[in-house]
Amino acid sequence: MSKWLLRGLVFAALMVIVRLFQGALINAFETKAGLISITLVALYAVVVLIWGYADGRSDARANPDPDRRSDLAMTWLLAGLFAGVVSGLVAWLIGLFYKNLYVEGLINEVTTFAAFTALLVFLFAIIGVGLGRWLVDRKTPQQPRRREGDDDRADTDVFAAVRDDRDGRDGVQDYDNAATEQHTSPVAVAEHDDDTRRNS
Repeated sequence: MSKWLLRGLVFAALMVIVRLFQGALINAFETKAGLISITLVALYAVVVLIWGYADGRSDARANPDPDRRSDLAMTWLLAGLFAGVVSGLVAWLIGLFYKNLYVEGLINEVTTFAAFTALLVFLFAIIGVGLGRWLVDRKTPQQPRRREGDDDRADTDVFAAVRDDRDGRDGVQDYDNAATEQHTSPVAVAEHDDDTRRNS
């Protein structure tokens, strides 16, 4: 099972559970509906943040070079989209039989509510990933970024050839500048004037 599918299934199921709890608690405490909803969403976001933090930490430990790390942003984006659509669809199906669950129409559930869930999952997961990587990188000594096989591909590296050509041109330019400065110096000008007077 791919990473994004596992995370999508887990957070789709968790969102359905959150909505079931939301319906039950709001029916029991109708005057505190806003506080209940905010608290449940915050708890959901904390779980996403913790999982994202664990992903970022393990990825940074496995790959000290940032250029070789996994694309966790795409993983969590797909997971969030999957969790949003699936949880919205499942909640709508449950709402057909369980009237205490607060659901809207099918189109709204798989579009508006799915987009909210996807954004929530993606945003807090990426915050967690960034935090996990930063904490690992902070304790890791700085290493020069060097890709394996650079020496073997030096003869086919276009950018290496451009750098070598640029270095050569810089040397020629430095020589030309030195020659120009030599001819335009005050001593050279004075010698040139003396030669002109003798010839005249």
